[in-house]
Amino acid sequence: MWREISRIGKKLVENRLVESHFGNISVRIGNRMLITRSGCALDEITEDGVVEVSIGGSCALDMIASSETIVHRAIYRSTPALAIVHAHCPFAVTLSLLAEGDSITPADSEGQYFLGEMPIVKGGIGSEELAQNLAASLASYKASIIYSHGTFAIGKVLDEAYVLTTQVEHSCKIKYWYDLAKKN
Repeated sequence: MWREISRIGKKLVENRLVESHFGNISVRIGNRMLITRSGCALDEITEDGVVEVSIGGSCALDMIASSETIVHRAIYRSTPALAIVHAHCPFAVTLSLLAEGDSITPADSEGQYFLGEMPIVKGGIGSEELAQNLAASLASYKASIIYSHGTFAIGKVLDEAYVLTTQVEHSCKIKYWYDLAKKN
């Protein structure tokens, strides 16, 4: 399974959805999850770059797991997700900073069809507040944007969560350019 995580990590970096050492990826396996290690370069993931931890509560390996492990746990407990991708998509971050409300509505037809409203949630990196807010949001949506931080997308498989991540960023990019053009 670490090879699948590695493949998605490389795609995230290649498509500029994250800088190499930012973002994280996990997969649920029963009551456990495989998650990228803290500080792991997503385009260089090896078997040692993935940690297996409990979904039920903290464990000793949390010390080396992603700083967002608490958030992944909460999402797995509150949703049917089997895979999670967290990226630092630049246009999604930008629009979250510019948004006047608590969501972004895509301007493009694909975004409207596949995503609909994109909620913006708040909470500090790796915090209990973020874990609770994202888990609640992702119980109703397949992807959410964290204010000033990035995106979280869920799926039944990693490819689904990855595609949702690309769709959010594409829709945010189109909306940014569209809103910019309207001002001129």
